[in-house]
Amino acid sequence: MSFLFESFSGWKKYSEERSLSLVNVVLDYEVTQKGATQEQIWQGVQQAYRVMKDAVKTGLEQEMSSRSGMIANGAKKVYANPLTVLSPEFQRLISRALAAKEVNSCMGRIVAAPTAGASGILPGTLVTLQEIHGLTDVQICEGLLLGAGIALIIEQKASLAGAVGGCQAETGSAAAMAAGAIVHCLGGSTDQLFNAVAITIQCMLGLVCDPVAGLVEVPCVVRNASAAAIAFSSAQIALSNVSAVIPVDECIEAMGEIGASMESRYKETALGGLAATLTGQEIAKRILIQDIEILPDQELPE
Repeated sequence: MSFLFESFSGWKKYSEERSLSLVNVVLDYEVTQKGATQEQIWQGVQQAYRVMKDAVKTGLEQEMSSRSGMIANGAKKVYANPLTVLSPEFQRLISRALAAKEVNSCMGRIVAAPTAGASGILPGTLVTLQEIHGLTDVQICEGLLLGAGIALIIEQKASLAGAVGGCQAETGSAAAMAAGAIVHCLGGSTDQLFNAVAITIQCMLGLVCDPVAGLVEVPCVVRNASAAAIAFSSAQIALSNVSAVIPVDECIEAMGEIGASMESRYKETALGGLAATLTGQEIAKRILIQDIEILPDQELPE
């Protein structure tokens, strides 16, 4: 009987009572749910990370222009910019998160972690973390598996879907997964790890889902970069033993409450926010016209 991921407090208690690491609790759950062996689960996680790394590489090396015109090789521009605002590592973090998400927007191969709309956050953070600290793929995959446990609880207590909880549910959840993974990979304690998740959620609460023209491009791509930065800042704060004050389970409950009360136009309907601006509406009309295909001899109904 594996642990059912209903709360962070329960996850910690189950782990301590059975002398299991948080990662092994997730591993046991995956084995039970999928009817697979531990080796098969690890192989799946390793494959997911390979796809993430490939998405980063693809986004930084290949043409990334979406049919709408809203995505136009932004990641490569950030990566190659000679002006470094903070540090080369920060610049690479942002460009990698943009790159993987641009691959998604241009119909490339990505890992929905936990959703396609947030698919640049974990690749950007983990590839950069691995580079900075010289971590192995095995260590990074442990972080990914731990992130899966975080997502399971968020799904139970709130939501991972923008259509249900707004962008806080998508990029917020992915950033929380990334922050927890960072703390784990750097040897943080369970309390520090959960604190990083809580801090991240606090920073992302209330974020609406307002995709221009209904496409997962604007503002989705740049939000992936911002969320990656928040994941690193939350991990740094938590590893310094600065408390989130509000426990992680209560933060997730607040996220669920906010998502439930959010008006539908702010939940992936493209009816509010940036999608409802003059420019947003003009883009939507242009794309709609592009999508209408009429054969030369086709007669329209009267």
